Amino acid sequence: MSGDWLAARVIGHRGAAAHAPENTIAGLARAAALGVAMVEVDAKLSRDGIPVLFHDDRLDRTTNGKGPVAQADHETLSRLDAGSWFGPAFAGEPIPTLAAAIAEMTRLKLALNLEIKPCPGRERETAEIALAVAQAHWPADRPPPLVSSFAVECLEVAQVAAPDWPRGLLLERATPGWDRLAQRLDAASVNIAAGMASAVAIAGYRRGGRRCLAYTVNDAMEAESLLAMGMDAVISDCPDLILARLAGRRPA
Repeated sequence: MSGDWLAARVIGHRGAAAHAPENTIAGLARAAALGVAMVEVDAKLSRDGIPVLFHDDRLDRTTNGKGPVAQADHETLSRLDAGSWFGPAFAGEPIPTLAAAIAEMTRLKLALNLEIKPCPGRERETAEIALAVAQAHWPADRPPPLVSSFAVECLEVAQVAAPDWPRGLLLERATPGWDRLAQRLDAASVNIAAGMASAVAIAGYRRGGRRCLAYTVNDAMEAESLLAMGMDAVISDCPDLILARLAGRRPA
């Protein structure tokens, strides 16, 4: 089915982070223009509990603001420039709400990997609010998003609040007991750092019918090798390079 995360082999990281500012509407549009069928984005909360697309705990790297995201209300966040750091063509690009981003993804027919990325100490609150907003705005006639997180508490919330939405357990290193945790969370995927991958490891992560996704893969040859080893999908800042290699053509 169109828009189904199970069908995606190449997923745009934070939109298409090599081509447009990450976690922005412009990034989503660019990903779609590059031929990407699915994107990964990060959701966290403003001080007043509005879920927005943002990765870092601080504003400094990707906006003209400073300080912790958790200390800025949505009105303040909405006035920040989240594009100029990437390039002058994106000057004035705002931090989008999760609701606005879902509306754009719906328009573009993009599938979604929604990473719950809470500020420290806001795990349960972030998952509850972000999932409530996502459920309210995601079209009922489209396959549901993959909900992923490094924070186990967020996935526990998702298991109760959105039981029919698939869950992805994010790992950044080999973690003893990950399989028991994945089983307890009824995880549909295990999303691993690319450096953790080998044919044997991938087979283990996929045991029991789970999918295995790798992040962040920006080399087309590496992506091709990972997919050949059994990786189900790769998450990339430059998905166009990987799509082109898989299709046997030069990137545009």
